[in-house]
Amino acid sequence: MGFTVLAEPEWRARQQAHLDRVSRWTGPHARRRSRGEKHPVVDFLFTYYSHRPAHLERWHPGPGVLLAGPGARERLSWRGYHEVDGGVALDVAEFGEPRRRNAAFSRSLLTATAARRARLGCFGLHEWAMVYRTQPAQIRHVGWPLRLGHGGTDRVVESQRVQCSHYDAYRFFTEPARPLNAVRPTRQRQLELEQPGCLHNNMDLYRAAYKLDPFLPSELVADCFELAVDIRELDMRASPYDLSELGYQPVRIETEEGRAEYVRAQASFAERARPLRQALIEHCVTLLDWSAS
Repeated sequence: MGFTVLAEPEWRARQQAHLDRVSRWTGPHARRRSRGEKHPVVDFLFTYYSHRPAHLERWHPGPGVLLAGPGARERLSWRGYHEVDGGVALDVAEFGEPRRRNAAFSRSLLTATAARRARLGCFGLHEWAMVYRTQPAQIRHVGWPLRLGHGGTDRVVESQRVQCSHYDAYRFFTEPARPLNAVRPTRQRQLELEQPGCLHNNMDLYRAAYKLDPFLPSELVADCFELAVDIRELDMRASPYDLSELGYQPVRIETEEGRAEYVRAQASFAERARPLRQALIEHCVTLLDWSAS
């Protein structure tokens, strides 16, 4: 793979633009942590997902790019970089077998998902199933009231068809809720069940992206992160929690109008996710070819 050379002013401008972009979320998150505050919506992006905010803030150009100029040498203290003639670049030797296996799995999962038709209309009932018939002290977001109370929440779950296909949502269902689900997702069935209409599958494009860090252009990582932020907001607006105090107006999926609103948003996110999923597939192929050369 030949190098695309970026002069120092160019790569520093891209680096600053990336930091400015993601610090809209990493900055407030850091300030809340310093005050010991929790946020039931945004914290998910930094707790459920394991990518550290400091790592999200770092800009990487991706493989095949040479960073020129004396300032590029600061990258030599970052894992994954080495010095080459004319500057600093990512080191193919750092993309070892564990990373190759991860890229190969991601390519398979992303490709299988992309080949399916988006199924809409789950209405975000996974969040409701996570508090179904549970004790008040055991709900996931203690301190935030349920809009319909515990009884009303249970009745919504019992009156709808629960059809969650995403294992990492299903595994948080309460025990009484699991038999109500139309399918039985497992980790082993991911390639079989994942589909591009699922909110959590589309959020997980961010995980697929940062798992390839630093060997993925950070602009793509940030694109996936922003999508995950927006989806998480819908996820919690459609949840049983009353978060109006934080400015999140509910999507009332217990009503016909609310369900229609949810499906429209779900379809929009599926469309936004489609080119990002394809870009990730292409980068996985590139990385596998690059590391094999």
